[in-house]
Amino acid sequence: MAARNKARKRAFQILFEADQRGASVQTVLADWIRHSRSDTRQPPVTEYTMELVEGYAEYAPRIDELISTYAEGWDLDRMPVVDRNILRLGTYELVWVDGTPDAVVIDEAVQLAKEFSTEDSPSFVNGLLGRFKDLKPSLRRE
Repeated sequence: MAARNKARKRAFQILFEADQRGASVQTVLADWIRHSRSDTRQPPVTEYTMELVEGYAEYAPRIDELISTYAEGWDLDRMPVVDRNILRLGTYELVWVDGTPDAVVIDEAVQLAKEFSTEDSPSFVNGLLGRFKDLKPSLRRE
């Protein structure tokens, strides 16, 4: 598994855990870092994982607004927790990270949905992130 793929998966897991615990992503990230330093069985938290989690945290209100606006027929809090957090991570990386090709971001998010969510989730994630890709220049507004 490529390093960035692992970093995305860990970032997703951190966002998911924060959502489930009702904790901030920064708190959960700090917990993961602390555990990885004190327990050799825990994988290290890479720089890219930290960048993704901290980047999401910076734009969280805007990202949730975008998902709520464009996920037709879905309220954010009624959306499956896995899908919501895959979309949060994918939206951040797609809209605000310039170093990764859009197709890679979308494909990685779809793969996470295939691994962790329902049968219908990959197409839902693909469709919404594809829409964000098309609207990307207008979505970056603060």
